[in-house]
Amino acid sequence: MTTVFDFKVKAPSGNEVNLDEYKGKVLIVVNTASKCGFTPQFEELQKLYENYQEQGLEILGFPSDQFNNQEFDDIEETMSFCQRNYGVSFPMFAKVDVKGDEADPLFKHLVSEKKGLISEGIKWNFTKFLVDREGNVVKRYAPQTSPAKIEEDLVKYL
Repeated sequence: MTTVFDFKVKAPSGNEVNLDEYKGKVLIVVNTASKCGFTPQFEELQKLYENYQEQGLEILGFPSDQFNNQEFDDIEETMSFCQRNYGVSFPMFAKVDVKGDEADPLFKHLVSEKKGLISEGIKWNFTKFLVDREGNVVKRYAPQTSPAKIEEDLVKYL
């Protein structure tokens, strides 16, 4: 059976990252955008990361520009923005497509494992997926769901 840990993604530098590096960790995988109404969620995501990283949480952020061009063109600008404005210290990756024919294989897997309430695909920035220590997608959260509301589910898997 395919798990999240079977995928490879790109770091902002363009280097390939095997997600099996995160085996044994609980993950929150989120598609992000720097200029979105939900962008302040970075603050709550960072707080979760700080509170639970030592217990095995990793948050993996994937910038995407597919929703009203709400991401910077330059990945370095994205990284700087996230760090400067929200203190983001969790791993961020290269910009990806999260929907459509060109969607990153990781996101195709995530949506195939946990469909949305309205549709299968990702409809907006800050769709969040909770992944257990074995790499199974266990829960999906809508963009408007505050990361703080994920905490109750999260602690069950840590």
